Amino acid sequence: VLSAADKANVKAAFDKVGGQAGDYGAEALERMFLSFPTTKTYFPHFDLSHGSAQVKAHGKKVGDALVNAVGHLDDLPGALSALSDLHAYKLRVDPVNFKLASNVLLVTLAVHVAAGFTPAVHASLDKFLASVGTVLTSKYR
Repeated sequence: VLSAADKANVKAAFDKVGGQAGDYGAEALERMFLSFPTTKTYFPHFDLSHGSAQVKAHGKKVGDALVNAVGHLDDLPGALSALSDLHAYKLRVDPVNFKLASNVLLVTLAVHVAAGFTPAVHASLDKFLASVGTVLTSKYR
């Protein structure tokens, strides 16, 4: 459960992200594909090379979803319900991949909001991303 301080930290971090959420999402995907090659299996139809238009487009979807989640911290299940359905029922993404995605998203955010990436912000973002992952995997049960 995100505390009031966690919510404030997450919102402040995403304020620094600004309009770069899609770019950071794409960078995180590239990191994920390089660090965890098994995640590529969900994207057999994508050009996964650096700077690919498909990775950028999907990165924008990831970034937009996270921005939406930040705007609905008090109702993540409602905000992410359609994405949860998509990933569970249609795409059938293995739930472990959300933990991998959280890892690379956290690294990417640390790189780009470095000055504001305090231990408290780190912990809050980690809790936020874990909460997003929990919601996205909730339909698997």
